[in-house]
Amino acid sequence: MSAEKRDFDKEAAKWDENPARSKLADDIVRAISEQIDLTDDMDVMDFGCGTGLLALRLQPIVRSVTGVDSSKGMLDIFNEKIAKQKVDNVSTVLVDLDKGDPLRGNYDLVVSNMTLHHIKEIGPLLAQLYEVIAPGSYLCISDLDLDGGQFHEDNTGVFHFGFDRAALQEDFLKVGFDDVHSINAAEMAKPSITGEMRRFSIFLMIGRKRSD
Repeated sequence: MSAEKRDFDKEAAKWDENPARSKLADDIVRAISEQIDLTDDMDVMDFGCGTGLLALRLQPIVRSVTGVDSSKGMLDIFNEKIAKQKVDNVSTVLVDLDKGDPLRGNYDLVVSNMTLHHIKEIGPLLAQLYEVIAPGSYLCISDLDLDGGQFHEDNTGVFHFGFDRAALQEDFLKVGFDDVHSINAAEMAKPSITGEMRRFSIFLMIGRKRSD
């Protein structure tokens, strides 16, 4: 694992060229919709939204989507898509939690896909996400099952080699989420760090904020 930050700004221009990322976004939206009734009166935050692959798939189903990311380069690509597609219910916000930027808003659903393993301290992030979720509403996080550091060719900026679901479930419960559970959401086949093709499993973990 590396404590260095990964330069997502440099990767942004070519990010969408990998078709596996688009397929993963499809799979995650399908998994979320199987667990939660997505409706046109929901305001959604996509934390770690990147170029908007997940957010733009949710956009036609919900009232609004706010994409949050710490990479200006990624958000520039996302904003180009928003302009090109002429969608008026999607916006982006540059937030760098490492610099102390706060998360703001009140959301009926917060989603985050393949971002958590780039976050060093999981508990404080979950606590911040809990604060911007409306009572009775949901957090959905998708990420890798334990991968032994094999998923990324370069582990710069990777703080977790996947997650033990039971431990992450405990983290959800500690900050106050109820009804916490996980499902198998997707698989990605790609060469591991050793060059062999390997299938990596991706879970979706769901928690509901208490409504009292």
